[in-house]
Amino acid sequence: MSRVGKKPIPLPAGVKITVDGMIKVEGPKGKLTVPLPEGVRIEQEGATLEVKRDNDSFAAVHGLTRALTANAVTGVSTGFTRELDIVGIGYRAEVKGDVIVFTLGYSHPIEFLLPKGIDCKVDKQTHLVLSGIDRQQLGQVAANIRALRPPEPYKLKGVRYTGEVLKKKVGKTGAGGK
Repeated sequence: MSRVGKKPIPLPAGVKITVDGMIKVEGPKGKLTVPLPEGVRIEQEGATLEVKRDNDSFAAVHGLTRALTANAVTGVSTGFTRELDIVGIGYRAEVKGDVIVFTLGYSHPIEFLLPKGIDCKVDKQTHLVLSGIDRQQLGQVAANIRALRPPEPYKLKGVRYTGEVLKKKVGKTGAGGK
């Protein structure tokens, strides 16, 4: 039984929902669409949305549809943020329009083009705050930025999520093995 699918979705003020093959969510921050699979329907009761399924064979898409719809409602009303830290001597980033220029210890600077709908602020050249209304797109952009220089295990230098716990490996010991 889907526990996620049973939870009602609260609708904040200013968010409108229309259902016609797709779920269209419109709010103060923008518009998003969520696919509506077969066997699942949306019922609006006052300021809440209920996701219902026809029978138990649609249990998997029931919870998925509810989660995607809840993320769309949160995105158009408050938005999402993702924070990244750059750790390492000489590692930094700066924003030029919709391009982030990274200096990450390579022989050249890396230019990263931000997709439409994602904004970036850089604090102190080493702390990035990404924001947007589409949670999936925001997470993918954050993962792509992290992949430019993932944290290495010995000195933990690289790009990491703020608050990410990393395990540091022990380096070489001095004496040879004879």
